[in-house]
Formats: sequence, structure tokens, C-alpha cells
Amino acid sequence: MKRSGALVDYASSEDDEEQAPVVQPAAKKRKLPALASNLVVPAPVDNPALHQGRIRSSPHVEGQFAAYVYVPVQMPRGSALRTLLDNALRHGKEAVPILHAIGDAEQGSDERELHVSLTRPVYLRAHQREEFRTAVRSVSRKHTAFPASFANFAELTNDERTRTFLTMEVGAGHRELEALCSALAPTLRTYRQKEFYDKPRFHASIAWALLAQTGPAVPKSAPPPTDSDADDHSHPPQEAPSSVANGVRQEGSTVLLSATPDGFPTIPCFPKDLISSLEEEFGSSLRSRHVGAFDAEYVCIKIGKDVYKFRLQSESSL
Repeated sequence: MKRSGALVDYASSEDDEEQAPVVQPAAKKRKLPALASNLVVPAPVDNPALHQGRIRSSPHVEGQFAAYVYVPVQMPRGSALRTLLDNALRHGKEAVPILHAIGDAEQGSDERELHVSLTRPVYLRAHQREEFRTAVRSVSRKHTAFPASFANFAELTNDERTRTFLTMEVGAGHRELEALCSALAPTLRTYRQKEFYDKPRFHASIAWALLAQTGPAVPKSAPPPTDSDADDHSHPPQEAPSSVANGVRQEGSTVLLSATPDGFPTIPCFPKDLISSLEEEFGSSLRSRHVGAFDAEYVCIKIGKDVYKFRLQSESSL
């Protein structure tokens, strides 16, 4: 009888040495302790109720700093311009009781400072702040100090038409201010920021009031993205109708009030005769050399809460 030629396949010794994998128990994740409350920075909340009803013109972005460039106008206590301004504000509040003074006039500080803006609000990332300061310093070193003066009172509104401003417009010095704006324009373009207005009305704002909204506020476009990322108010007021929504209307020199949803009083615009009455009583003094004239000697930049001041050059230093 023939034996089968088939071979029996025996397991090798290597197979004998293989062992089943050992399953390790899953390690328990260790729960980290919560941070102390004093180490947690609360996220900013855009709440108009915390800011006298004012609406942020651009949403807060973490790591982004709002900045703007301006020429400061100093008004020491007892100066002719400071005295005129205090009187003009009292006159304005008689017509518009909800008027908010800009600066420290109501706190009785010894020196008050007005700002003549050279840029719209600029939005910078943290690492761009030093570059922007350097650019503004460079501009200040290429321009000389110059005399300027205020010419008239005016009402201007912000881009969103949520606030109206009582302002003093600049007359003499307009050409030099425009030259500073032009010198800053290339830097603004580098950061993809809006340049100043094509036909700027240089001014110092002295008071503001909330505007009644007969429709949704005009949204401001978000700042354009960058490689890294002051209310504007240079618009003349819109003509207010004799009767508008929410019971707000203007009758002669009286403006009837409405309120925001948070209860802050608003107006449709300043009374029609407010600017003319200010001009009649204070205009001549404002335009006089010893009252409305000032020297533009510095360019300042405010980034967040920090202010940097750069002196303009003298004629002899250029």
C-alpha cells in the first residue's frame, strides 16, 4: 500500500513563542484645576449702556488695537479759547440739554485738550504698533510747525449717523493739515486702512449727542483684513423732517427727545438755529487772532489707551 506523499504542516517554534497582545488599561485623564478668577480676562462686551448709549463703530477683535492720529490743541484754564468754549457749551446745553462735552471741561481740569484728527480710526495688530509709531514719527520729522485758527461752529455726524457733534472747524492751517494727511496716506494704504476724507473738513469736536434712529443704523464696513489685522465724523447732518418716528420732531428752536432701547435720550438733529445762534454770539470772538488761533506743534498718535507725541520741526531745523 502506497503512503501518501502529503506533508503534515506542523507549527514552527516561532509560532509557539508568539503571545497574545496585552491590553493596557486606558490612562485616566488628569483634570487640570480651574484658573483663579483674578487670572481670567473677561471678553469685552459691546454694551452701549456702559458707554452713555454710544455704539461701537467696529466690533471688538481680540489682539486688535484701535488707533488714530491727530494734532492736539491745548487750552489752559483761563485762556481766551477755553473761556469762549465753556460759554459756548453752556449756550448749547440750553438748547440741547443732553449734550455731552468732549474732554475734561465738566471735570474742571486745569488744562483741556482738543483734537484735530488727521486719520479715521486705524485698526492694528500688536506687532504693527511699533511700525505705525515709527511711520508717524517719520512724518513729523519732515513737516514744520505752523499757525492755525478756528473759523466757525458746525454740526457734523459720524459715518453711522448714530451721533451728532458740535464742532469748531479749522480755517487757517487747512493746507498744512492736508499735507500731513497726504504724508500719512501711504502708510494707511500699507495696512489696508481707509484714508482720510477726499475733501476733509478739519475740526475739533467739543460736544456730542445721540441721534434718533428712524431706521437701522448704517453699519460701518468691517476693517479690511491685513496680513497680520474715534468715530469718524465729517458729514454734514441730514435734514430732519418736521415729524419722524417715535414721537421725535423738531419745532423751531426746540427739539423733542426720544430714547434708545436702553433708555438714553436721543435727538433727530440739533435745533435749526443752534449753529447760527452760536455764530451770532461767539463767532466773531472765535475768529479773532487772540482767541481762536493756535500753534500746531505736535502730531500725536493714540493706540489703545497709549498716547505718543512727536514734535513737528522748526523752519531752521529742515
